[in-house]
Amino acid sequence: MLGFVRTDNDALVTCLGDPQRAVPAYRELLRRGAGARDAIRAGLSHADAAVREGCCRLLDHMVDVESMGQLIAMADDPDASVRIAAFHALACDRCKGDVCAPGADRVLEPGLRHLASDPDPRARAMAAELVGKFVHDDARAAEALRASHERDPSPAVRKKAGWYVPGGPIHERTRRAGPGRARIGV
Repeated sequence: MLGFVRTDNDALVTCLGDPQRAVPAYRELLRRGAGARDAIRAGLSHADAAVREGCCRLLDHMVDVESMGQLIAMADDPDASVRIAAFHALACDRCKGDVCAPGADRVLEPGLRHLASDPDPRARAMAAELVGKFVHDDARAAEALRASHERDPSPAVRKKAGWYVPGGPIHERTRRAGPGRARIGV
């Protein structure tokens, strides 16, 4: 790869923190798939928040059962961009292929906690998406979304939470395909 002194997985993970090399490193790690997963998991504990964020984004596409606990733990990362990437990876089913998304028993509590009190409105908005996955199955999710829709200080968070509350457009479009998995447009 042009511009890389080393191209082993660990070196590419470190390059996720370099704005000049992050995109090609991300693409190459994604191309390597499961062969790069150990280095990506290790990158979740990197000192550079950009590396941790990139690793969360990569795990959105290549998470496995062994990585899920680490990805869930990233919801409590001190950096908002990492929390946002973790919430997206936990909420988004499109990129997962055949991997089962984590159930409410594993991710609803961090989602509820961050929806209610995360200091970053972008993280609260992504937490709303995660909590919204469980709105049909768990009364706590519906109540938290309703409270956020009515009282969050950010108009963007109030709007997003409103999509998922009973009567909201996403709530009305979704039908359950199983616990924690929505089917859109059914």
